Amino acid sequence: MASKFKNKRVIIDGLTFDSQKEYRRWCELIMLAGAGRIRDLQRQVPFHLVAAVVLNGRKKPAMKYVADAVYYDLDDALVVEDVKSEATRKLPMYRAKKHMMKAFHDIEIKEV
Repeated sequence: MASKFKNKRVIIDGLTFDSQKEYRRWCELIMLAGAGRIRDLQRQVPFHLVAAVVLNGRKKPAMKYVADAVYYDLDDALVVEDVKSEATRKLPMYRAKKHMMKAFHDIEIKEV
């Protein structure tokens, strides 16, 4: 089935990326880590946003945000990155999760 936003999933060395853009950014981050410009690089890091609840007798799962990449920069600041196109930056669910990340974790997502 074709992607809604025309992105093409990339699978390399057992790692799956939602788009070629995300894969290219990961390669850049690997190079930055290798050069000592960033440290503690991780990918697909989940952040808890809202606990699971029961609504109308049905259990609704907890909400989480999964960052494409998380690392520390040269100033030891935590950076949470998400590779987004102009279209996906406007999606209501992403915008809500971005808002909750700031409200609950005081983390601003760096959109690339």
